[in-house]
Amino acid sequence: MKKEITQEIEYVRIVGDERRRGETLKDVSRHWQEEKECYALISPHDDDVILGAGLFMQLAQREGIPTHVIIVTDGSMGYCSAAEKETISETRKKETYECYQSLGIPQENIHWLGFPDSGLNAYRGRRLALPTDRGQIAGYTGLQNAFTSVMRKICPTQCFVPTFNDLHPDHKITYEELLISLFHAGGAIWPELGSPIEKTPYVHEMAIYCDFPEPPTLRISTPDEFLDKKLEAICAFKSQKQIASLIEGVRASGPYEYMRSLNFHLYQPQKYYDTFEKKHYIRFVR
Repeated sequence: MKKEITQEIEYVRIVGDERRRGETLKDVSRHWQEEKECYALISPHDDDVILGAGLFMQLAQREGIPTHVIIVTDGSMGYCSAAEKETISETRKKETYECYQSLGIPQENIHWLGFPDSGLNAYRGRRLALPTDRGQIAGYTGLQNAFTSVMRKICPTQCFVPTFNDLHPDHKITYEELLISLFHAGGAIWPELGSPIEKTPYVHEMAIYCDFPEPPTLRISTPDEFLDKKLEAICAFKSQKQIASLIEGVRASGPYEYMRSLNFHLYQPQKYYDTFEKKHYIRFVR
């Protein structure tokens, strides 16, 4: 059966048995912070979040929500010929500005952390920086150092990050390091990185290459012209020849994007007390 293409902007959020519908993310949210609202899209590589949230970023600009793109790696492993090897990082940086500025993201809202492409494992956590280390801030390096710094700088209310389910190690490491860094950013540690944020941001997963680990909870629908603009923005990455197959997948999927909300459940021992009370079990007989 042919899928009906929507011609209106629509957000649909599923929360348990509740289905919320609206024309803005605010309409389907209960954690909205009004004038404080600010989005941070965390992109392990420069082209990831345009694939997962190109429609959403356009809507954010339409709704007047400050939007930042945080690019974790330098793109140095994205060369498709030997001749590009020494210049690919600079080429991709230019393509990145073209891509996201075409969606209305100002250049000053595109943040580069500068860690080596496919080399994030060496930058887990936070440590004193050596002279040759990447991503140095306040004498330290590491993903947690960088994420804590940028979160305190821009103070986002909502973060969007590729799912841990993606196969690429850079995506998995980015996901893990971001989540713990959000708690660091709200604490008193590392004062040289700025003042703590007031509230831990609400977090959404995006699917870039692999599926979500569990079904998404938010669907975003737009008119077709938003999809056309997303596809044009993706095409800015001319150096990434393998992206052509992804473009076809985006086009075939229509003007829809999906996200999954993350809920943090901190350990509360008291909730387990009743589980061990005798009323739940048959008495053990030796």
